[in-house]
Amino acid sequence: MRFETLTVHAGAGADPATGAVAPPIQLSTTFARDEELQLLGGHNYARESNPTQSQLEGALAALEGGKSALFFASGMAAGAALFQAIEAGGRVLLPDDAYYGYHVIAREYLERWGLVAEVVDMADLDALHRALHSATRPPVHLVWLESPSNPLLKVVDLRAAIALAHEADALAVVDNTFATPVLQRPLQLGADLVLHSATKYFGGHSDVMGGVLVFARKAKVEGLAGRVAHARHILGAVGSPFAAWMVLRGLRTLAVRVAAQSRGAQAVAEALERHPAVAAVHYPGLPSHPGHDIAHRQMASFGGMLSFRARGGRKAAMRCVGRARLFTRATSLGGVESLIEHRATSEGKNAQSPEDLVRLSIGLEHPDDLIADLEQALATPASRRKSR
Repeated sequence: MRFETLTVHAGAGADPATGAVAPPIQLSTTFARDEELQLLGGHNYARESNPTQSQLEGALAALEGGKSALFFASGMAAGAALFQAIEAGGRVLLPDDAYYGYHVIAREYLERWGLVAEVVDMADLDALHRALHSATRPPVHLVWLESPSNPLLKVVDLRAAIALAHEADALAVVDNTFATPVLQRPLQLGADLVLHSATKYFGGHSDVMGGVLVFARKAKVEGLAGRVAHARHILGAVGSPFAAWMVLRGLRTLAVRVAAQSRGAQAVAEALERHPAVAAVHYPGLPSHPGHDIAHRQMASFGGMLSFRARGGRKAAMRCVGRARLFTRATSLGGVESLIEHRATSEGKNAQSPEDLVRLSIGLEHPDDLIADLEQALATPASRRKSR
């Protein structure tokens, strides 16, 4: 079955009770037992599981080619539950460029949970190898990979990095939020599990929050999946049935949305690379990108996310964002509307993004309109005077 077909039919099917084509939302928080005290439908309490969530999890596992999946209240909740399920006393290797929230977890929480965090440039395989085999530090239990990365769109050779992790007897997780399974399948490259912020492309309409972990069909991952599920149950990071239903609905159009957003992002990136007010463009679809060949090898296309550096530093970057008219000035990504943000401002205190960086999430508008908006936003005061 082709992937586009799978996105439409995974977790789908007419409701056996009513014949409804659209799945029902089961909002109940508790579930009945029969006279023998056996659960009537296999569900006990909504913090453990519910029918709508289970339907979504089956679809998510199918899309990533995994054995099972867990849905959470947010992507951060999914990542935190994974950290809490890892055996204490070891190290977690994090990318130097990754969603900033995980660096906050590393800085403020991992030590409390008995783990040591270490930041590594995952695109440098030699650096990863050295970190994995340090004789003076605790063993590595988990290697966290993100490709393309947020917000610099760095590309990691996932197959090679995962192999290095496994040689050191460490688990490998890939944050696949930017690429989605439409463009990249980390489990096929050897990953043990995949993480998504379902708030982004899975939901696709900027109106639902959720997180996902998908587990590979590997014996050593089964115990981890059970521990993560237990952490979600006891600590309460479960997503709501309505959120699960909204994400399930979003999956139906995932393939066509991501394909269109990727085409738009390619056009925008090429236009920005030619613009005199832009110092650099971070997009793996450009031949000038240092990870272009690797991305071409492990991705079906290059995604809807890009970032660029404005000539003139922070002031120029903020001026560009402030002048945007078609782009919406907002954080997050993956929706049908295009978003623009000064990333360091969005990250706030202890921001890790460069001050001259502007991040774009390309939606479903015509790319020519988006390019025109960026061109007027990037125009310098001098060039504006000349055009009058």
